[in-house]
Amino acid sequence: MQKIIGVKLNQSGKISYFLPSGIEYNIGDVVIVEDDKSQLAGKVCFGEKLVDETELDHEIPKVLRRATKADLEKIAENSAKAEKAVKTTRQKTKELGLSMKVVSAEYSLDGSKVIISFTADDRVDFRDLLKELASALHSRIELKQIGQRDEVKIKGGIGPCGEECCCKRFLKDFEHVTIKMAKTQNLSLSPTKISGLCGRLMCCLGYENPTYEEIQKKMPKVGLTVSTPDGIGQVIYNDLLREQVSVKFTANDDTTTISVYPLEKIKVEQKKERENGFQNKPKQVH
Repeated sequence: MQKIIGVKLNQSGKISYFLPSGIEYNIGDVVIVEDDKSQLAGKVCFGEKLVDETELDHEIPKVLRRATKADLEKIAENSAKAEKAVKTTRQKTKELGLSMKVVSAEYSLDGSKVIISFTADDRVDFRDLLKELASALHSRIELKQIGQRDEVKIKGGIGPCGEECCCKRFLKDFEHVTIKMAKTQNLSLSPTKISGLCGRLMCCLGYENPTYEEIQKKMPKVGLTVSTPDGIGQVIYNDLLREQVSVKFTANDDTTTISVYPLEKIKVEQKKERENGFQNKPKQVH
């Protein structure tokens, strides 16, 4: 087994795994790591955990050191340079008429390399841009095209819930999110209600879905006849988070009342008739 820690690299929001090399790091520590032959600064986002070396498909790099005072000063200097690099790149793309949106820039610790992230609807020929930037920034340039979800992960923002976007705040990787997850969670299927700032289905749907699926297994299906402390009724709604069931009662005069019960007070009496109202019909003899 091998001990690893998770480090969130600056700007990109990317979380990568590194070997602590026998040194104990705390969550929030700024560290210097080597990524693609360049030294980058990052922040420890989760502590040590054990992984099976046989399951690793690549060699895990080591954390070089905890950031020193000189490193922190260099990081602050590079951050200011990155802001200027973004402005310069946006100006150059406008001059060259390139249809691309510059999102961020990140310098390696020694300032010899700058990674510029951008989004674009189509493929972009940026050969002329590379020449212009190399002359203006005096560094090795790497242009990196990213998706809409990656853009939000880098820039962040406030989601419909009022909290910072999950992808920026704590999610390590993007998961596949489907409409079925929204249905499981009894959410509105309106795109404006279940889409994030990136325009895609919200990451929280995938993150929370296993919990909803587990609760849903315990809940009676809508339409089932159930026994309650007040008599026999029919399930019309399940509140998954509160684990409560809304039951409709029909009196002899066809008047109806609705009551809400905790799940433990409900007992299923019989299964719902076949879906969509289909009944078994006798075969016709010709």
